[in-house]
Amino acid sequence: MAGRPAEPEVIWARPERAGRGPRPAFSRADIAAAAVRIADAEGIDAVSMRHVAAGLGCGTMSLYNYVPRKEDLYELMVDAVSAEYELSEPTGDWRADMLGLAHQTRALMHRHPWVPGLMSPVYGFSPNALRYLEHCMTCLDPLDARYGTKMELIASVNGVVTTYVANEIATAERTRSLPWSAEQEHGVRIGYLLSQVSTGRYPRLAAAFAEDPGPIDLDAVFERALTRTLDGFDK
Repeated sequence: MAGRPAEPEVIWARPERAGRGPRPAFSRADIAAAAVRIADAEGIDAVSMRHVAAGLGCGTMSLYNYVPRKEDLYELMVDAVSAEYELSEPTGDWRADMLGLAHQTRALMHRHPWVPGLMSPVYGFSPNALRYLEHCMTCLDPLDARYGTKMELIASVNGVVTTYVANEIATAERTRSLPWSAEQEHGVRIGYLLSQVSTGRYPRLAAAFAEDPGPIDLDAVFERALTRTLDGFDK
């Protein structure tokens, strides 16, 4: 395929357009924005070199001069949405700052539901990802820990957020596909669950339901998961 490298390379180390010739008609930002629009509207499976090229008004082969691989396109997309973070001046309270960033990440992933499926350590090398990581490390300056430990903390928090939001998105997508309402589905399932718990075969589950019959505050669960993660690093 034209423009594809023969060896591994980092897209950010590559010129905006390979080879010589006239000034590029599109920037990486243009390409990323077109791909993000498609993913937001139609899902990540709809993102293809052909589809993005059509959105830009160019030929598919021409797009390979800018982006050698589809994986590079994904990396451009993740970097583009990573620019949406509001990286305010750290407050000096590293826990509060990390919680604030986690909530931003959750909101970002809901704006772009395809992001959790593309999360990968390799995307941490992109310009906006590096900007985000440097900001996180600055927020963590008051924490008395090695830099390696701080990187683990950032990864742990992001892992909690990604897993939690991925489940939220999957649940919402399933609900939209049902021929009945979410309330009807929930009612039927809870009814079945209670019928099983009431048999006496599950005494601990029965005690758990008696102690807290619900409904579950999912925002509070999210907050507790983050807090407990931070607790593990607050020594």
